Amino acid sequence: MAEMSWSARTALSIMERLPRLYEDKGYNKKWSYDYGVVLRGFESLWKRTGDERYFHFIKENMDCFIQENGSIKGYEVSEFNIDHINNGKILFQLFKDTGEDKYRKAADLLKSQLEKHPRTSEGVFWHKQIYPYQIWADGLYMGAPFYAQYQMEYEDGKGLDDILHQFKVSYHHLVDEKTGLLYHAWDEKKVQPWANKETGLSENFWGRAIGWYVVALVDTLEIIPEDTPNRSFLEKILADTLRALLKYQDEKSGVWYQVVDKQGEKGNYLEASASSMYVCAIAKGIRLGHLNKEEWIEPLKKGYQGLLEEFVLLTKEGWVNLNKNCQVAGLGGADKRDGTYTYYISEPIICNDQKGLGAFLQALVEVEEVINE
Repeated sequence: MAEMSWSARTALSIMERLPRLYEDKGYNKKWSYDYGVVLRGFESLWKRTGDERYFHFIKENMDCFIQENGSIKGYEVSEFNIDHINNGKILFQLFKDTGEDKYRKAADLLKSQLEKHPRTSEGVFWHKQIYPYQIWADGLYMGAPFYAQYQMEYEDGKGLDDILHQFKVSYHHLVDEKTGLLYHAWDEKKVQPWANKETGLSENFWGRAIGWYVVALVDTLEIIPEDTPNRSFLEKILADTLRALLKYQDEKSGVWYQVVDKQGEKGNYLEASASSMYVCAIAKGIRLGHLNKEEWIEPLKKGYQGLLEEFVLLTKEGWVNLNKNCQVAGLGGADKRDGTYTYYISEPIICNDQKGLGAFLQALVEVEEVINE
């Protein structure tokens, strides 16, 4: 009997440990973007293997929220929270494979949010209505791939120029010319306590924020047609950002730190979710032909080995545990998150965070495809 792949082991661990994602501690049945990160990994694995267990896991978890009339439990358009779009990526395949109208209606509902979602003066979605005039690197992952796929599936690609424009403007504001890394966020009004009064930028290069961005790039590139005007810009900023990250890949472990450029500083730590996202983006970039395999295969293998050796521990049941995940990090809000180095290293570090597990699963599927082809 062939040994089970790491992707299959991880998926099985998630299914056995947590059949319903919303029952995870602290989620309280809320419509959380984390589920979409996990289910995206399951979708990729299902497409690769054809194992129906993965499809049923996806469907059962989405059916906890998607009602027969297309409404979504716990979701309100009027909150204008870009995070709430992320789970919508799963609806397209469900609609295709089941033909159930509720999935299409739910996708339409999420799209209706984007039609009215507030924007910066240059046309980029605010991160949330409660975070006005702010672009966060995270937001491109939450919104752009859903927006792109909706355009391709249901609207003949008519809004792709808007999506490319949002990447262009966000990159222009978030990139640091010196390092090539992306800051976590930018405040157009330059009034937030965390924002530099001259540039509007937050202070640090948070690992997962950059991770969201590079995965958003490969996911969007997978969806939009090759002849889309300005598509090459996405390929360029993908390669440029990943090359910038390679300079900070830890020599010994092969993975990356919570605050990417502060490797030796007290309190900083190797972080699983961001490292998984970088590995995922490199592998997917190779698979889709946006990154040259000869140039990128060694950093990919080093990062992949690092994920397994640095973060994975097996339980006595044989379940995969993913350690050293930053539970959450943001800016501003009721708890006055200030974006300092001290802030980023003070957030809880947990085992089996869904964002980390989902990114890890996505990375495994992509790496296994590239290395085993």
